Amino acid sequence: MQLSIFDTPDKPQIELHELFEAYFACRKNKRTTANAIAFEVDYESKLVQLCKELNEGTYHISRSIAFMIQDPVHREIFAADFRDRIVHHLVIGKLNPLFEKQFIYDSYACREGKGTHFGIQRAFRFIRRCSQNYIKNCYVLKLDIRGFFMHIRKDVLFKRLYKFIEDNYHKTDKQIIIRLCRQVIYNDCTKNCYIKGELSNWEYLPKTKSLFHSQQGSGLPIGNLTSQIFANFYMDSFDHFIKHELGVKYYGRYVDDFIIVHQDKAYLKSILPKITAILKTDLNFTIHPKKMYLQHYSKGVKFLGVMIKPNRIYIGKRMKGNFYAAIKKQSVLVKDHKPNKEELDSFLSSMNSYLGIMKHYNTYKLRKKMLWKHLSPYWWNVVYLSGGYAKFVRKTRRNTASNNVYHDHRPSR
Repeated sequence: MQLSIFDTPDKPQIELHELFEAYFACRKNKRTTANAIAFEVDYESKLVQLCKELNEGTYHISRSIAFMIQDPVHREIFAADFRDRIVHHLVIGKLNPLFEKQFIYDSYACREGKGTHFGIQRAFRFIRRCSQNYIKNCYVLKLDIRGFFMHIRKDVLFKRLYKFIEDNYHKTDKQIIIRLCRQVIYNDCTKNCYIKGELSNWEYLPKTKSLFHSQQGSGLPIGNLTSQIFANFYMDSFDHFIKHELGVKYYGRYVDDFIIVHQDKAYLKSILPKITAILKTDLNFTIHPKKMYLQHYSKGVKFLGVMIKPNRIYIGKRMKGNFYAAIKKQSVLVKDHKPNKEELDSFLSSMNSYLGIMKHYNTYKLRKKMLWKHLSPYWWNVVYLSGGYAKFVRKTRRNTASNNVYHDHRPSR
């Protein structure tokens, strides 16, 4: 075994090269943030120091930044310090391959090769197969967990995670990983956090969706990689209950939003009390009473921001509204000044996020109409559309001069 600069023969350690790998993975999409930039200055010595602290057991979690976002819905975010994010990537990088072996196929969130589009297509396929290409009756049960992240029991999560690591993780740094998991799970990020923005931003957020009001010993912060992956692990026993104990064939889950398709409506009604009971007793969860849906497939079902109907999928009203709001925001931005590099990066990130989702569905005319009608003409001086109305690309002297198929101004009607 290769030894790090801190290793002793009788004391297994985190390897320094592993921390460098975690650092590069962490900064991949965060390199322009203030925390990432500050850490990048002399990052080698900072990683050496962090590695020493992890191995000696002197590592402490820093304060988080709390803020509110409104897109796609009001949500409370706790952003961990960049240094702590590196530790999150280190831990998840070691555990995720083991989680993947245990997770069911139809758990979609934060998994490579999956995500919302994959989940939507699976649900679409479930309905088509269960109804035998829309010639037989079948019904859709869709449920949502109320205040999902805020009600995760830390003791339940850590107890199960501890056993999982003991049974499945066989590297010599096992005890260090267990210690870091304990620190991350039991850390109260509401203590000594830095509030970004106004406190009034929290006025319209239900208490069930805020860590500031969660039960003692409950809640994981939205915004951390560990929270997302640990939440999947927390729900894994429920997934296996649905698939194996109840024997449900057509089941899929994305975070707290899950769907079951079956030919027998009475059967779906009969398993609802069982689902409710196990969520409450084992996981401290309750079904959102206003988001329970049980209908014939022909009525359509809203799932992950779209409306799924026989032979077709529409994007939902919320996504349309959010796309419109994002376009208007970018148009207002350039009313009185030329966008700087950060603003241009933000434009590309925001617009392409929506276009990347919408291009999978029958939305070409909608995308074209909304961009033509509502996006400020100024943006067409610095970006062009690639692949029809699928992606914005930054203009450069090279690509505008060498290829006359690029849109140099507004797109044609």
